[in-house]
Amino acid sequence: MLIDTHCHLDASEFDHDRTAVADQAIQFGVRAIVIPAIGRMNFSTVRDLAHTFAGGTYALGIHPLFVRQAADEDLDHLRHAIEASLDDPRFVAIGEIGLDFFVPEISSGEPRARQERFFDAQLKLAREYGLPVLVHVRRSQDIVLKYLRRIDVPTGIAHAFNGSHEQAQAFVDRGFALGVGGEMTHERAQRIRRHATGFDLSHLVLETDSPDIPPAWLHKPNRRNTPGEIPRIAQTLAELRGVSTSVVAEATAATAFRVMPRLARLLQTQTV
Repeated sequence: MLIDTHCHLDASEFDHDRTAVADQAIQFGVRAIVIPAIGRMNFSTVRDLAHTFAGGTYALGIHPLFVRQAADEDLDHLRHAIEASLDDPRFVAIGEIGLDFFVPEISSGEPRARQERFFDAQLKLAREYGLPVLVHVRRSQDIVLKYLRRIDVPTGIAHAFNGSHEQAQAFVDRGFALGVGGEMTHERAQRIRRHATGFDLSHLVLETDSPDIPPAWLHKPNRRNTPGEIPRIAQTLAELRGVSTSVVAEATAATAFRVMPRLARLLQTQTV
């Protein structure tokens, strides 16, 4: 079973063909797509979108790159949105949340402190409601881990992980999965490839981060990533590991089910 555990299908890049993109992914064998929110402005958007196609699911959270424009009361709106979604089987996680220290203007001073306050608050919401987290960890692995040690959330996914082996192991030791996607398909991505081959498949999930992080075979002018690329990403991972694509598909789906139990219940007990 193929699952895209991280896809921003609500992005404007899909405004002209969103339905066709989702349909194509389904035709290619992608059984489920997780659509994470980025802020209060799209909580309802991702929820509604997830209900428009087979296998659509969603997460709710405030992305670190959007914390600057978020109001403090948006955390209250997030709580209300979570509570309103608890009975919705397509709601599977808190996300996308985390820390981003790659962008200079938000990596120090008050912008960084604000990121950390929002991350702390959202981890506490995940702990309170017993939900996994989809975590953005761009150049922030050690600080993210510091918060995860302090606030014991059930589990989650380290999205687009590109830290050291030691950092990766620290996430795995906490029960987190490492998200692998388009970047892994580039030969230059040696660190990511080492993670993809060095960790057991029980610690890996597939993702696209569509429309971003295009795989190596997508070339200009149109390098838009889509969930339909998941089968070939799975094939690349299989080739790197020397196993069949079906082994990768089933093992990474099992990992996704482990870290997102609500997704497992949805796909295993319902026709979506």
